[in-house]
Amino acid sequence: MPSVGKAVTRVELYDAVYREVRLSRSESSALVELVLKEISDSVASGETVKLSSFGTFTVRNKGQRMGRNPKTGVEVPISPRRVIVFKASGIMKQRINGDRSLQERSSSASGFRPTGSEAH
Repeated sequence: MPSVGKAVTRVELYDAVYREVRLSRSESSALVELVLKEISDSVASGETVKLSSFGTFTVRNKGQRMGRNPKTGVEVPISPRRVIVFKASGIMKQRINGDRSLQERSSSASGFRPTGSEAH
């Protein structure tokens, strides 16, 4: 199971803006709340939100499907619904992976080619 890092809270975001931008604490919290509200309002209305070098938030419609109650094993219909999807940008993926593309280029030059489960 992947390790879980600490969660960044709204207060930590307010403090980061306060330290970096040097707005007052109340202005910093208002700015963070305004940005988060704009993102959530846009996504809720079905718009795609693209944040350069970060990622894209989109809404996807999921159709009705059959599920199974894990306790009883009884099949139950799952209603159609909308879900939010986040796709990290290429730059964010490189940051998360420590720029593995450089490692992959060097390993492919050495003749190593991942196959099967090694490729994931």
